Amino acid sequence: MADSLMSKAATMEIPINSNGDSRNLAEDDSLEQISSSWCFFFFFFFFFCNCLQYASEMSPLSTTEGIIPTSSIKGPAVRLNTDFLGNRRIPNEGQGSNMRHGSSNSSMTAEEATRGVAVEKFDIVKKWGLNTYKCTKQMISERFGRGSRTVDLELEAQIEVLRETKRKYENMLHLARALTNHFYSMVQTQHALGDTFADLSQKSPELRDEFGYNAETQKLLCKNGETLLGAINFFVSSINTLVNKTMEDTLMTIKMYENARLEFDAYRADLEELNMGPRDAVTMARIEDAQQLYQIHKDKYERHRSDVSIKLKFLEENKVKVMHKQLLLFHNAISAYFAGNQQQLEQTLKQFNIKLKPPGADKPSWLEEQ
Repeated sequence: MADSLMSKAATMEIPINSNGDSRNLAEDDSLEQISSSWCFFFFFFFFFCNCLQYASEMSPLSTTEGIIPTSSIKGPAVRLNTDFLGNRRIPNEGQGSNMRHGSSNSSMTAEEATRGVAVEKFDIVKKWGLNTYKCTKQMISERFGRGSRTVDLELEAQIEVLRETKRKYENMLHLARALTNHFYSMVQTQHALGDTFADLSQKSPELRDEFGYNAETQKLLCKNGETLLGAINFFVSSINTLVNKTMEDTLMTIKMYENARLEFDAYRADLEELNMGPRDAVTMARIEDAQQLYQIHKDKYERHRSDVSIKLKFLEENKVKVMHKQLLLFHNAISAYFAGNQQQLEQTLKQFNIKLKPPGADKPSWLEEQ
């Protein structure tokens, strides 16, 4: 049985043993009390669900045998009807009985359909509660060090590398946004300073040339700054997409994989517990059901593990491709700007197909995605 419960060579069950320290005994006791409370809550929940299901099955309204249709009650007709001329007529007893019988059958059919929907919803809630109970029990067992969890060492290492990479890229994105904001403020200041120099050049004839030179310089720096802002914003937008969409999508797949792993370990522990018990007829039936559920969750776990492996591989390839382009753009744009090479700066934006907003826009330097 132990060989049948093993998944792959790279996957193993690692027992989690509690670090027995005499100073932590009080804390462990309190946690054990919390665990007992949760177990009691779920036990009471399933006891209530079973009682409700038993009551619904034993209720006389749940079967057609306990319902007395009105068509079975026969007696003289008391109510008289009138035809369309106002003449009084007595309805035929057979026709009235058939009509009442048809309405009774339609009401019974509607009641059975309503009851079927209610039973279906009840089964869904019951399955959800059972699954939640098993997963909570497994989680608490792992927390207390009394259970074992399935670990794929290679995959877990890759997941940890991804999370660490995401934290570093988020920090890089934060700094790049801060640089964009500060540089945008500087460009706006240069633009205002250039306008001031141009105005003073007109009002100070003795310093007209000096103010004019500085006004032209600030306007040129402002123009180059807007071009550089276009490149930096393109860099920020691409990093934001990589971090908050591509990496986040992979982390959502990893979360689904971790949930599937927890369910798989919960049903595996349930099957192991049943195998260690007596082998009577009732227990064998429960073992067979547990074996089927174990196989279902094992397949689900392996499917999610395969999805995570594929997404991690594609994410790494996409990350290298995107960062190679963006780092080259960032380097060329920064170097050209601070070297004062306007032609190379504009050529860099053309190389990466970056378009700037027209001069009349509110923020002429922000990126227009293609």
